[in-house]
Amino acid sequence: MQYNRNRHAAYKLTYHLVVVTKHRHPVINNQIKKRLEEIAHDLFARWKCEILEINSEEDYLHILFDAPPQINLANTINSFKTVTSRYIRKEFEKFLQAYYWEPYFWSRSYLILTSGEAPRSVIKEYIKNQDRES
Repeated sequence: MQYNRNRHAAYKLTYHLVVVTKHRHPVINNQIKKRLEEIAHDLFARWKCEILEINSEEDYLHILFDAPPQINLANTINSFKTVTSRYIRKEFEKFLQAYYWEPYFWSRSYLILTSGEAPRSVIKEYIKNQDRES
């Protein structure tokens, strides 16, 4: 296994994040999905995190990422949700006004898992297949 290193540690911290749209509205179409991916890659790179896989369904987004030990997960996730919500609500205002009357895009809740139990390839495949019909 390859470990990341900083001045004081060797580490391998991989997380699986799932965020859902407010009221589970099915609003993540192809355009919004593409824009969410662009924003996510930019934000996670700024935070020195590496996105390993990202995909979505109409009402939720999965991100598998590696992170350094210094980040505060709760703050990072809340920042991600705040920034993406702001951009998406502004850029897709006309489309979203049929679903939202409040200034939110994401639900307050989220799921964050460590991926130590399952091989990364299994998790990546699971995320990759999220937008495919069973």
